[in-house]
Amino acid sequence: MIENFKNIEYLKFGNERQKLAYSEIRRIRILEKLKEYNPILTGTIPIQIDLPESDLDIICHCKDHLDFSSFLQQEFSNHQSFKVYSTTQNEVVCTIAEFKSGKFQFEVFGQNIPTEQQNAYRHMIIENQILMERGIRFKQEIIALKSTGIKTEPAFAKLLGLNGNPYIELLKLADKNSTQ
Repeated sequence: MIENFKNIEYLKFGNERQKLAYSEIRRIRILEKLKEYNPILTGTIPIQIDLPESDLDIICHCKDHLDFSSFLQQEFSNHQSFKVYSTTQNEVVCTIAEFKSGKFQFEVFGQNIPTEQQNAYRHMIIENQILMERGIRFKQEIIALKSTGIKTEPAFAKLLGLNGNPYIELLKLADKNSTQ
């Protein structure tokens, strides 16, 4: 079980896709470049429920979206299919850079929220915990649902029998587990 997702060394000992991700992340030095933004790799690759088209999601804590956007442009615009934009999700401003490097699509996601408090990180932590508790069969069922086009959180909600907004319901599970 992975104890610390903030250090990507676990990827070196994972499956082939994780090893490739580790090599690409190190090759382009993305975490070093983003260091001041407290980056964390999140999403499906760290918890081994990714599909071949899954991207590498890196969340960041950015306090100034204009500065962050300029920084992303300066550091990563030389990569294939680079774009940077800002949007609002759940009333929170987000700055996002997308680009391709090696065999991976990257998405760098910044909010003015500490990374460990961002939903992407919180979702990954609870999903990992559920996968550890439920075992390989549950994991295979999640991947099977995802391969039909269902997103990760809705796939978990479906298999867990959660009603309502799957993104919110998973966070409620995380909150419930943290108070026990």
